[in-house]
Amino acid sequence: MANYYTDHPEIAFHLEHPQMKRLVELREKNYEDAQKGIDYAPVDFEDTIENYRRILEITGDVAANVIEPNSESVDLEGPHLENNRMVYASKTKENLEVTRKAGLYGVSMPRRYGGLNLPNVIFSMMSEIISASDAGFQNIWSLQSCIDTLYEFGSEEQRQKYIPRICAGETMSMDLTEPDAGSDLQRVMLKATFDEKENCWRLNGVKRFITNGDSDIHLVLARSEEGTKDGRGLSMFIYDKRNGGVDVRHIEHKLGIHGSPTCELTYKNAKAELCGDRKMGLIKYVMALMNGARLGIAAQSVGVEQEAYNEGLAYARERAQFGQKIINFPAVYDMLSRMKAKLDAGRSLLYQTARYVDLYKCLEDIARDRKLTPEERTEMKTYSRLADAFTPITKGMNSEYASQNAYDAISIHGGSGFIMEYKSQRLYRDARIFSIYEGTTQLQVVAAVRYITNGTYLQVMKDMLEGERSKVKGEMAALLDRVAPLIDLYEKAVAYVNEQNNQEVHDFLARRLYDMTCEIIMSLLIIDDASRAPELFEKSANVYVRMTEEDVCAKSYYVMHFTEADLPSFRAE
Repeated sequence: MANYYTDHPEIAFHLEHPQMKRLVELREKNYEDAQKGIDYAPVDFEDTIENYRRILEITGDVAANVIEPNSESVDLEGPHLENNRMVYASKTKENLEVTRKAGLYGVSMPRRYGGLNLPNVIFSMMSEIISASDAGFQNIWSLQSCIDTLYEFGSEEQRQKYIPRICAGETMSMDLTEPDAGSDLQRVMLKATFDEKENCWRLNGVKRFITNGDSDIHLVLARSEEGTKDGRGLSMFIYDKRNGGVDVRHIEHKLGIHGSPTCELTYKNAKAELCGDRKMGLIKYVMALMNGARLGIAAQSVGVEQEAYNEGLAYARERAQFGQKIINFPAVYDMLSRMKAKLDAGRSLLYQTARYVDLYKCLEDIARDRKLTPEERTEMKTYSRLADAFTPITKGMNSEYASQNAYDAISIHGGSGFIMEYKSQRLYRDARIFSIYEGTTQLQVVAAVRYITNGTYLQVMKDMLEGERSKVKGEMAALLDRVAPLIDLYEKAVAYVNEQNNQEVHDFLARRLYDMTCEIIMSLLIIDDASRAPELFEKSANVYVRMTEEDVCAKSYYVMHFTEADLPSFRAE
């Protein structure tokens, strides 16, 4: 029987990462839930990891045997509008029911609210698995992570009121964008006014491109400060569908992820609660929401990378031309080897980022109960900075790799890949949005560029290189020797751009520096993986390092020969 977790041992490998010991120790707070008598709480590290495995196996089973078989029907039917309400595709309803019965909600929430208390790295694995079966359904399911923001910034009364509902399987959405406020959320104008008589807030206006927009519980960005026009006038609100006041005006007809409803909403005096403090909606709370969402899109991307590779590999093994299976043709196995290398390196980057997020978030949570030690404060600050630096490269590169792998899967299928009966076309349609929503790749470059120019990533590379040199031997040591000069080329390219002292040159070359950053870091990560599990990753390490050499050498040459005088020839007329 198929299982999207056990069929891919590369996922389970990451449960054995050395940082998992510290992560579990912090997450379980010395296993206090077991001491309090919560019967499903683990009692030690080994029990915790076994608990993670059981949950991942359940997720893999549901993904392979329910969600994936339903995916074609969901893609064809999609959601529809009835009396200003969104109605899911029939098989989406089945998916929701099965995942609820399997207990796959409240993933990240503490057990005292009915949650599973799982770290981000396990949630990312579950997201990847569900995305591989149906990326559109992953959107609906994974938006439960919005509850993290309510848990972090809401009141205890709000936690008690809303978190158990999400743990029971109710759905969520984050209502941010508007017709005139997409990437530029400072322009949000949905109006929030306080109703003195009812002692509540009222929301009026329109939201657009809202994923799962007719959900049970919404987090809404709205303008609470009259007369303001920037981010300082925005606050975060909780809207409960049970209270009414919000209609679905339109469901978008999209290229892909058909099962995921993208709604235009009209707020008409809708009752809402303030979440956290006024004026902090965009400045603080949306940033927390977006970072979590970007990690979710990275996981979604890895799932599609995996499924695209699976489809391409299976077809290449079966399809014969000119008297032999096409997998024997260099042009085909070159594509497949690159697809697998991108998948393995991208997954490694995703889970490393998730661990960084977990480590600082766990310490942040502990700080709510007691004062951190100086060592813990330093640890939290270190991992917070790494999480902030790694999130945009994880989201950006994996979303690009998902499109590339899906494109190559179609190429391997040839004409059949263009036929709707084959899954590759759906994966390609689904993947295209990943590098657009929750911040385009261009915006990920903007988020990452300060860490490029201030040397943060360079120091990360040097630390990783030094750490690997003390551990790896043989072929992996030889690969490290190939990466070392690439770091030198990167350092010179960054210094050259900084020396230009021209913002337009900086902006123009930023994407090339970003790509170099990601590829070098992923090369070092995949080398580390291959040194610990050569049977899983040695081939991918060899391929990925050579891909990185090819790209870094070309991009560094481009950067080092670019001057301000070259800009005009590239400008649009």
